[in-house]
Amino acid sequence: MTAVQALGDKGLAVEGVHVCAHNRPPIEYHWVADVRRDIFSASKTFTAVAIGIAEGEGLLHVDDAILSHLGHLTSAPANGVEAITIRHLLTMTSGIAYRWEDPDADQPGDAAVDILTTPLGAAPGSAFAYRGANTYLLSRIIHTCSGEDLRDFLSPRLFAPLAIGNPQWLRCPLGYSLGAVGLHLRTAEVARLGRTLLDGGRFLDKQLLPASFVTSMTVDCVATNGHVATGATAPHKENALYGRGVWLCQRDDAWRMDGLYGQFSVILPRHRACVTTTAHYRGPTTDILDAIWSDIVPALD
Repeated sequence: MTAVQALGDKGLAVEGVHVCAHNRPPIEYHWVADVRRDIFSASKTFTAVAIGIAEGEGLLHVDDAILSHLGHLTSAPANGVEAITIRHLLTMTSGIAYRWEDPDADQPGDAAVDILTTPLGAAPGSAFAYRGANTYLLSRIIHTCSGEDLRDFLSPRLFAPLAIGNPQWLRCPLGYSLGAVGLHLRTAEVARLGRTLLDGGRFLDKQLLPASFVTSMTVDCVATNGHVATGATAPHKENALYGRGVWLCQRDDAWRMDGLYGQFSVILPRHRACVTTTAHYRGPTTDILDAIWSDIVPALD
């Protein structure tokens, strides 16, 4: 507990910490009320997991062309869109340049149509570009292949088994879960997915998604070529590699769910542990990662 509490004394605006280590009771500590909050881009990992579940059910394949699921939305996609696959969306290598600028995701028309018809910034598969539009399209693909909105698709398959009751996910004006951001959860609820990923897609006695997909989340990774995270002024080593909806860390073979202001769930396979934080830190959130390694990881040993 001392190591956990030390994280709150570093001026990093950490609001909650949850540590789950193999064969030990979880440790959780909060500096503010433990309420659900937007976990920002950590939402992307939940969306990626939905794709893994859907693939396991035979509803799609990661190498499907996205137009095989979304082609009904437009008869005039931008040049090159026909080559984009679901894998490209998961790894942020689609070439999509579209940005959803409205902070409330509010705009007329259909954002998916706008994304599909906006000229690409690069050939699919050729370069990394971190765009929430990729993950929003994954949300729309889940709806097309299952007939359910992303949040509703995950409710019986993931949220209920993880004892996450009635989670809310911000939606676009047409009513589709945003996918990239907007999922509201408590610290421990995020941690439950982290623990599931640590255990190869299994939570308690139930396999929630294929273990092979969990493995692919870090094996199928790409170099980000100097990605500068929000709040940072320069690239950081911890942002050098991106997988399927997760970031690969450069220490201990770890990897993580990662959201704005410090919403993290760091999976530490070497330590059979998962460290989850919720925060509202306006500086480089890699500062929180450094603190996890300086204060908590040594205590795991």
